[in-house]
Amino acid sequence: MPDSLRPIPPRLADQLRHVLIDADYTVHGVRDRLGDMAARALAREQLIPALRATGGEEHLGLLLRLWWLHAPVPEASVRAILPLQELADVGLLTADGGEVRAAVHLEPRELADERPGYVVSDPIVRPGDGQPRSDHVVGAGGASATLSKLIVEGPVERALDLGTGCGVQALYLAGRAAEVCATDVNPRALRLAEISCALSGVHNVHMRSGSLFDPVQGERFDLITSNPPFVITPEPARYTYRESDLPGDGLCADLVRQAPRYLTDGGWCQMLANWLHVDGEDWRDRVGDWTAGTGCSGWVVQRDVQDPAEYVELWLRDSCEHGTPEYTRRYDAWLDYFEREGVRGIGFGWICLRNDVAQDATVRVEELRHEIEQPVGRYLPDVVDGAMTSHRLTDAALLSAHVALAPGVTEERIGVPGTPDPERILLRQRNGLQRVAQVGTVEAGLASVCDGTMPVGPLLDAIAELTEQDPASVRERVPDVLRSLIAEGFFRVAR
Repeated sequence: MPDSLRPIPPRLADQLRHVLIDADYTVHGVRDRLGDMAARALAREQLIPALRATGGEEHLGLLLRLWWLHAPVPEASVRAILPLQELADVGLLTADGGEVRAAVHLEPRELADERPGYVVSDPIVRPGDGQPRSDHVVGAGGASATLSKLIVEGPVERALDLGTGCGVQALYLAGRAAEVCATDVNPRALRLAEISCALSGVHNVHMRSGSLFDPVQGERFDLITSNPPFVITPEPARYTYRESDLPGDGLCADLVRQAPRYLTDGGWCQMLANWLHVDGEDWRDRVGDWTAGTGCSGWVVQRDVQDPAEYVELWLRDSCEHGTPEYTRRYDAWLDYFEREGVRGIGFGWICLRNDVAQDATVRVEELRHEIEQPVGRYLPDVVDGAMTSHRLTDAALLSAHVALAPGVTEERIGVPGTPDPERILLRQRNGLQRVAQVGTVEAGLASVCDGTMPVGPLLDAIAELTEQDPASVRERVPDVLRSLIAEGFFRVAR
C-alpha cells in the first residue's frame, strides 16, 4: 500500500495546533464533550453514542467526528475551520465527492509539563474494517499509559525511546530530557511520530531509523524506555508494531542484555515485556537469567498471566481476524507452537534496570496482581533501593543498623473479640505498593518502637525481654524476616 504521508511544514503544524486548542480539542475537552456513556460505548467499539454526542456544526464536534471517530464530514464545514488542501497535500486528510475524511487518528494528550499535546497514528481498525496494514502504527493505549506512569521522576540530559511508534512516549520524555532520541524500524511510524511532535510544539526529539539499538551504537543515555514488539508468535512478523522475527520471548531477553551498554552510570532502562511460562521452569528464573551479570539493580514485575488460548484470542482480535477464513488456521498453528515449546502461560509486566555497575547488584523479580498507587515512577527508585539494601545487609550489619518504619505503614490485629492475643498481626502499606505482610509479635513490637534512633539489636533485646523470649534466639531468627520486610518496603534503613 503506498504511503502518502509527507513531512508537515512548521507553519502548518502551528496553524493546526492553534485550531485544535481553540476548539478545546484537548484531553479534558474531549472527555467532557463525549461524556461517560459515549466513552464507554467507544471502549466496546460502538460509535453511535459518540456520533450523537458530536453532532452539529460546532467546531469541537466537527473535529471529533473527523479526527477521532473517522466519520465523513462535509467539505464546506472542514474548509471553514481547517486548511483542507494543505492538510491533504501532507496526507492527513482526503477529500472526495464533497466529503472529507481523516487519513490518521489524532488524539489529544497531556504532556509531562501539562501542556496540551497530540499523538498522530493510523486510524483504529475496528471489526468489519478489514485488517491493519503491515506497517500499521497504533495510537496511545493502555500499554503506553502503563509505561509513562512507570518512568522515574527527575530531569535527565539524554533519553532514548526505543521503538517509538506514534511517538507517545517520546512526547512524554520531551518534558523531562534535554534531548530525546526516538527510534523505530518502521519508516511510517517515524513520520507519524514527527507529526506528533510538530503538532505538540516539541522540538527536542530526534528520529532515527533502525532496529533495536542499531541506530545508537556507541551512545549512552540517562534513560531508556521501550514498549517493544513483544508479541510471541510462531510466524514471521506480520505487524511491525507488535511482532519481531526473533523466536519466543527472545526480543525482550535481547533488549535486557544489551541495554546496560547504552546506559550512563546510574541510568535507567524501563520497558514492558512478555515472557514465557514453560513446563519445568519457574518464570522468575527465566527472566532473572536475562538480568544476570548486567551490573544492574532493578525490579521485574509480572502484572498478568494468560493461558495460551487467551493469548492467541487477544492478538487475533487485535488484528481483526475473528470471522475471517484464516482465523482457525492461525489459531491452530499458534497453539501447536505453544504445545511444541511446552508453554503453559504468557506473562506480561515490566522490567526496570538501573545501571549500578556493581558486581553485587540484584534484581527483584516478583508478581503483583493487586492495584498499586500510580504513578509508580514516583517511588520506584525507593523500591529498588530497598531491595539492594536488603540484599547487601549481613546479619551483623542489620543488627547494628538504625531502622525506621516506612511512612504510611499501619498495623492491624485480627482476632476473636475479647481474647487477649490476636490470631494474626498484619502490617499494611497505605500507599505505594500497598502490600500486606503477616508478622509475629517481635516484628510488630519492632515496628511500634523503631524510629531510626537506636540500632536493631538492642531493640530486639528489649522486645525479647518484654515477651519473655531468649534474646539470642530472637537475634538469630529476626534478621531474615526483617530483610524481607525491608525489601518489600515496610522498613527503611536510616542513612
